[in-house]
Amino acid sequence: MTGFERTMAALSGERTDRPPFDFWAEDAALNRLFAYLGHRDIDLFLDKNSVDIREFRAVEPPAKDIGGGFYENMWGERYTFRRGEWGDAREDTYGALCRAESLEEIAAFRWPDNDAMDYGRLREQVRAARDKKLAVRYGFADIWQRPSLVRGLENHLLDMCERPGWTHWLSRKFTDFYLEDYRRAWEASGGQIDIFLVISDVGSQRGPMISGRMFGEFVAPYLSEMAEAVHRLGARLMFHSCGNVAGFIPSFIRCGVDILNPIQPVGPEMSPEALRAYGGRICFHGGIDVQRLLPSGTPEEVKREVRRYAGAFGAGYIACPAHMFQPDTPAENIEAFYRAFQ
Repeated sequence: MTGFERTMAALSGERTDRPPFDFWAEDAALNRLFAYLGHRDIDLFLDKNSVDIREFRAVEPPAKDIGGGFYENMWGERYTFRRGEWGDAREDTYGALCRAESLEEIAAFRWPDNDAMDYGRLREQVRAARDKKLAVRYGFADIWQRPSLVRGLENHLLDMCERPGWTHWLSRKFTDFYLEDYRRAWEASGGQIDIFLVISDVGSQRGPMISGRMFGEFVAPYLSEMAEAVHRLGARLMFHSCGNVAGFIPSFIRCGVDILNPIQPVGPEMSPEALRAYGGRICFHGGIDVQRLLPSGTPEEVKREVRRYAGAFGAGYIACPAHMFQPDTPAENIEAFYRAFQ
């Protein structure tokens, strides 16, 4: 099977010759991998290891230096960088609207315009992936979590209780932006995007971060809207939420989510053996532990776990780490991941 065929079959719940492979990694993890490989050609590595999906994004405006080692992006997220052996890691701090005292103040923020996004290279990038018969994933949209970075998580959670209109205003702002972003990306690619990604962490390692009622009010309407828009384009929606979100999976399915990522292994209810009960209704993506196995396991243990996930799901599974590869993951374990079926 080609990478495109393998991915499309998995999304339809059909059995494949092996699970499709996806790849994502922190920049510092890439630096460690490149030092091991002796080159910095990520496409060469992906091609050699038969990775079936390629990810692309439009180019955002650069972040502003706001002094003191801190930066602010176009959304008002503020962060600094922690130095590490293999490169810098982003650390978020309170966003630009953490002290906002009225909805008028929030509305007056200099919100980004879609015209600031650069789609100039997208058609060329997608065509190169199609020439290799690969599937294409686009985007990094957010409808709930990024507003929490701009407002501050504590404020964001309190807003849902005390000032629900503020939360809806922010989610509406982000949803409208990314609906237009996805429309423009689809046109720029010539209609050649298979998967669109939406990110909003609604789980912690112990369980849901918000109640089912709050999910229904503040997340589900916007997630459903994104799914409907993606499906009208003939593509699939992938939703990313870290943590133990087992209790939300029926809601994700009702919202129209086609693929759930990263299936973080934080409890028995998030195991592939438990999640396969949803087979045929949603495709699972990820699962391979980035907290213990990938940084501390042996290459053979990594291979064994990839095979375990593929065997447990049987179909409807895309192999990927349970979040981005981190810089504490040895390059040998990244290689082993993609050689599990060799």
